[in-house]
Amino acid sequence: MDGTSIKRRSGAVRTIAFAAAMMLPAAASGPALAESGSTAFAASFAAVSQAETAFHPSPEAVDLTTLPAKPDDAESLGSADEDAGEAIGGGVASYYGAELAGHRTASGERFDPGDLTAAHRTLPLGSHVRVTNPSNHRSVIVRINDRGPFARGRVIDLSRSAAEKIGLVARGSGRVELALLD
Repeated sequence: MDGTSIKRRSGAVRTIAFAAAMMLPAAASGPALAESGSTAFAASFAAVSQAETAFHPSPEAVDLTTLPAKPDDAESLGSADEDAGEAIGGGVASYYGAELAGHRTASGERFDPGDLTAAHRTLPLGSHVRVTNPSNHRSVIVRINDRGPFARGRVIDLSRSAAEKIGLVARGSGRVELALLD
């Protein structure tokens, strides 16, 4: 086939499609269908807007009003030397910073890179964990308020403030040891 016959054929297809559209009854035309459809569409939401909406928290939800704002503010935690906690292993930690500031965490609070918080896949939200950098023996107590990390090979994501306290910011990630305090 040459280019001319292809052009004629595509023109014929357009003409047939236009003719078929013109033969449709008026009830199926765009504006008439849209009017009756939009009325039915709006009516479908009437039951939803009239229904009472009740909030039912998940059984795993944590009452944030009972948690200290920052682990530093919690006198019951003691100092880093007082309570070793239950060792729960270790692995590679990373941190997240300003790019996620203000986003909601799994606990429902907004992420603040200046708070001593962390994300862990399985530890209960609201629990406190001592994170120790074995290369310099510096440790920090963080509160688990999010889920993650989702990067392979990582065990915990720290807030920038927590990562600074144990010397991880320069490298971006590093090996840590974890101990569950409560």
